[in-house]
Amino acid sequence: MNFLLTALIAVVALGWGWSVIDAPALVGAPLWVMRQHGLHLSGLLAVTMISLAMYLATRPQWLEGPLGGMDRVYRTHKWAGILAGVFSVTHWLIELSDGPIKAWVGRAGRVPQEKFAAPLGEGLHHLAKDVGEWAIYALLTLLVITLWRRFPYRHWRLLHRVMPLLYLLVAFHAVLLLPGAYWRQPSGILLALALFAGSIGSVQSLAGWIGRSRRVSGEIVAIEHPTTNILGITVRLPATWPGHRAGQFAFVTFDPGEGAHPFTIASADHGDRQVTFQIKALGDYTRRLGENLSIGQLATVEGPYGRFELVRHRSDAQQVWIAGGIGITPFLAWLDALRGDPGRAPAAELHYCTVDRESDPFVGRLRALTAELPSVVLHLHGDRQGERLTAEQLFERHDRRQRLEIWYCGPAGLANALRAGLRHRPPASGLRFHHEAFAIR
Repeated sequence: MNFLLTALIAVVALGWGWSVIDAPALVGAPLWVMRQHGLHLSGLLAVTMISLAMYLATRPQWLEGPLGGMDRVYRTHKWAGILAGVFSVTHWLIELSDGPIKAWVGRAGRVPQEKFAAPLGEGLHHLAKDVGEWAIYALLTLLVITLWRRFPYRHWRLLHRVMPLLYLLVAFHAVLLLPGAYWRQPSGILLALALFAGSIGSVQSLAGWIGRSRRVSGEIVAIEHPTTNILGITVRLPATWPGHRAGQFAFVTFDPGEGAHPFTIASADHGDRQVTFQIKALGDYTRRLGENLSIGQLATVEGPYGRFELVRHRSDAQQVWIAGGIGITPFLAWLDALRGDPGRAPAAELHYCTVDRESDPFVGRLRALTAELPSVVLHLHGDRQGERLTAEQLFERHDRRQRLEIWYCGPAGLANALRAGLRHRPPASGLRFHHEAFAIR
């Protein structure tokens, strides 16, 4: 869980505690009072987390800096959704505890429920309870499907479109079931802010406005097949394209029915408004993509996004760049950008981990690019050649008197293994591990 989520949970908990202390004490038996407080806190946390998830789904560019890139924004979005599910289940279970508490201590001392003066208010009260219960069932179902990575992306995307509507039902549930005096308390103010942010996200999603201002339509000008499972696509963009920095990515739509997919831009910005994507066949969509594209076809590109940028490197740190498989794409853009001005290239070791370095389609280009950049030393690691990269190998080449900065893009398994090894023998002068961790689900 990242800092933003931890801090937000802490703020909500403090606001709830302040409201408990500041508001008139609930009248009732201790167990019933605890149940009522538990309902309020779990409901507040659930709505806050799902509101955050809805807002982050709008891809707010202003949060890329504080969170470290759009990949971190989406990771926070994912964990906010998971936590919303956990708190929703907790809220639901506390609601269901009504029966067991009655059986245990009886109705005596039960906290009085909110009374509605008008019949319409009472009817809406019951409707809000039913709507909230069914919305929780639907949200939990979508959460399970999202975490089940084998569920087809195309179908998941269609189901995910329901999320904004479910959120508005949850908001309706929260607004109707909270006492009027609650909104004047600190926790009520926090909830109102959360509902406002989440509603903005829902409306933007339903209206199709997410990323619209950063979207341009381009033309495919080149298609390459370096291997059977790699597809290279070059798109020429209009003058409205703002340009990109090496290492950034974009959401690309080749088929409106399929929707946008995130792909790293594998080329530097040479001012010709052309961007190249190297796409590996990792699923049904990317495996069929080459069959459905042709020169001259239009593609929608949204972006650029991301903070995996060479300009962020520390000049006082030893640079180690590590790529696994198709994770080499941002480094190809880095090297391409530095080729025109080798003097800007830092002293760095580039480790490329691949299945077979003898047949890998990127090895030749990497050798050609690094040949023009003497300060960048290329190391190839082929699994079939028994050359798996380990943390011990990095330590053997590292001067412990110097700070170590690692830039990594590739499979999560290799990243976790390297992190674990580095934790056992941390560099004396400190370590920074930048990990491009983008995943849309």
